[in-house]
Amino acid sequence: MSSANLETRCRILDAAWRLLEQQRGSGVRMSDIARETGISRQAVYLHFPTRAELLVALTRHIDQAKDIDGRLRASREATGGRERLGAFIEAWGNYIPEVHGVARALIAMQDTDEAAAIACADRMQAMREGCEAAVRMLDEEGRLGEGWSVGEATDILWTLLSVENWEKLREGCGWTQARYIEAMKHLAERSLMASGRSGRR
Repeated sequence: MSSANLETRCRILDAAWRLLEQQRGSGVRMSDIARETGISRQAVYLHFPTRAELLVALTRHIDQAKDIDGRLRASREATGGRERLGAFIEAWGNYIPEVHGVARALIAMQDTDEAAAIACADRMQAMREGCEAAVRMLDEEGRLGEGWSVGEATDILWTLLSVENWEKLREGCGWTQARYIEAMKHLAERSLMASGRSGRR
């Protein structure tokens, strides 16, 4: 891709980012994004043939702009399951407030907007993979609690760390961000890890 095309693509994604945060997704169309970018709607479609492709690309653009790989490095390089679990919760939990505007817009739109639903599913699958990696390390160490399969434990962690739960605790209940992170680590460890140092045999 030429530098000019790459620049235009980034401008389109940045415009979509601004609009989704400002309008919480309500009525954000390709024509709105084109107008915000200062190009024709046809030019937007040249870069993103469908709205779903644009929204998926936007979520990945935000991840890159916010250095999600750097944020997840401590989790990915952890040498133990408990360490990986805690580092993942901290990375993801502290990422939510930074992307909450776009996340909330996509969540609000997904029931009636197929493109938003596709973008939501793409990002939630990526987050789920992070949850599964932490759970799988616990299982390989024999530290996953008795009665949990890797799949079910992943389901629990993925649900616990949802954007909706963050909203209820931070915005609905007035928790601080530090308390949220602390509580999620505590709940995940108590719920998913075997008691005792040796874990399950």
